Amino acid sequence: MIDILNEISLLLTDYVLVAVLLFAALFFTFKTSGVQFVLFGEMCRLLVKSGKKDNDRRSRETDGHHTISAFQAFMVSIASRVGTGNLAGVATAICIGGPGAIFWMWVIALFGAASAFVESTLAQLFKERGVKSFVGGPAYYILKGIGKRWWAVTFAVLITITFGLAFNSVQSNTIADAFSEAFDIPRWITGLVMTVLTLSIIWGGIQSIARFSEWIVPVMAVAYIGLAVFIIVVNFHEIPSILSLIVQDAFGASQAVGGTLGMAVSMGIKRGLFSNEAGEGSTPNVAATASVTHPVKQGLIQALGVFTDTLLICTCTAFIILCSGVYSAETSANGIVLTQQAIGSQLGSQQAGSIFISVAIFFFAFTSIVANYYYGETNLRFIRNSNWLINIYRLVVGAMVYAGAMAPLTFVWSFADITMALMTLCNVAALFVLGRYAMICLDDYRYQLRHGHDPVFYSDVIPELGKSISCWNEKS
Repeated sequence: MIDILNEISLLLTDYVLVAVLLFAALFFTFKTSGVQFVLFGEMCRLLVKSGKKDNDRRSRETDGHHTISAFQAFMVSIASRVGTGNLAGVATAICIGGPGAIFWMWVIALFGAASAFVESTLAQLFKERGVKSFVGGPAYYILKGIGKRWWAVTFAVLITITFGLAFNSVQSNTIADAFSEAFDIPRWITGLVMTVLTLSIIWGGIQSIARFSEWIVPVMAVAYIGLAVFIIVVNFHEIPSILSLIVQDAFGASQAVGGTLGMAVSMGIKRGLFSNEAGEGSTPNVAATASVTHPVKQGLIQALGVFTDTLLICTCTAFIILCSGVYSAETSANGIVLTQQAIGSQLGSQQAGSIFISVAIFFFAFTSIVANYYYGETNLRFIRNSNWLINIYRLVVGAMVYAGAMAPLTFVWSFADITMALMTLCNVAALFVLGRYAMICLDDYRYQLRHGHDPVFYSDVIPELGKSISCWNEKS
């Protein structure tokens, strides 16, 4: 069964998905005139402002006190992005694709941020008022913008399986690996503890998840980046040679002749996508919940999330591994174990490295589990808003968290790659159909900025959509 999954995963992710994502990233970068580069300063300004709460009129026009700030939405999306892919995924990419895979991670992040901008802007544009907050995402913009319910339901089913089941099994598998390596804790015990913790948090819904992510994500990110900076400073003299190694391995003649150049590209893009989720259709689900005055605001903030995830945190992991000297083409260590060994070699104690990375991966991966759950819940409610169905789903998620802790590494990664590929292809097709609406929103945003206004969006900017964007009516 594992062999069959590996073959399917190879076909979908190494060929079809890589080509589609690169094309989409370049296409949307061109269509938006490089929005992720030109408006980078605006992204940072919006994030700082959203952290202080947006106090203008439109941002307060929500359902009573049930609001999710732009900053909270950003942190929930980062909670999902920053997880196993940043620690174990980077190590796996280096082991299989070589150091050159990191270069291709950077490429898909730099250009893929444009795809993230488009999908999150569309999620805001087509969002709806829910009971406790706004709701939206690809299923909503496919139904309301394209009018194809079968397409919308297909995506909703795929993302529920991908995030609630497949990705969460990867996260719990990595936590179990780390705790087994560091503390010799049996995998079944780790799985059981994670299951109980997961169920206790996800039963509180998006409000509980947002509060949890808002506090935990910044703390864990700062701690991990701080360690990475320490290791880089200590090994500062090696940075030029490491950068040279990454670039040479990405384009080197020896890699091309040996047939591993394609593996570097494939692993870099696959693991980069798993980590930053640009164009995947996941982050729009939480981007839609934010209370903002213009759809583009959340599009820009989520594009910044791609940079934060890959260019910052994934790069930290890569430099830790390559600075440590524990990596070689013949190394037997893989995934989170390689990252543990790398940190241990820098701290002068393998045990200290294992303990630190085990604690870090617990918070990184566990916040991903609870955020991933929310993506599935949102889409299940889109298919059928039934409390008993949601409760069953919560129990199944808990079961998959436990099962993932016990399953073989190759099985959970192949399963995740297949479902991720199908879901991403479904979403990217919708982006090509609806992307022009994101461009209209962007033009409107830029126009207002040029005239010195804090941009506010109203539905009459795109009159053809009518009631499909009812949340942006002037009287709403």
